[in-house]
Amino acid sequence: MTHHATYEKFGGDEMLIRAYEHWSVLCRPAQATKGSMVLVAKSDALAFAALPAAAFSELHEIIGAIEATQAVTFAPDKMNYLMLMMVDPHVHYHVIPRYGPDHDLEDPGWPGPPALAQTVDADAATVRDTLKAAWSEPTTGS
Repeated sequence: MTHHATYEKFGGDEMLIRAYEHWSVLCRPAQATKGSMVLVAKSDALAFAALPAAAFSELHEIIGAIEATQAVTFAPDKMNYLMLMMVDPHVHYHVIPRYGPDHDLEDPGWPGPPALAQTVDADAATVRDTLKAAWSEPTTGS
């Protein structure tokens, strides 16, 4: 399968944690905080509203899986989802776990916006493997 430049910019298949029909979850090569990911739409859309309707409902499932997985791996205090698309034009979110002062993991931007230009001491391949092994699809209650 051919992927667009934004998918490749964030490590492509090498950083893939989980692929869905409309989205791919990648480990962010530059770890802003430990466990940072990028949620990339598979569509060539350059605007959020241009995604197919099914991508929006799938997003609900994926966010649940991201948060369930983060809870059992790095246990962040909060999750930040940033849709910037200034340099990398295809629809994507930077998914940044946030760690407060009582947490043992580093968060250079806490309590403000994530410091995306900085990185923490975390090997992206190890983080990818940790997240991939723990990936948890949330169960939905009735």
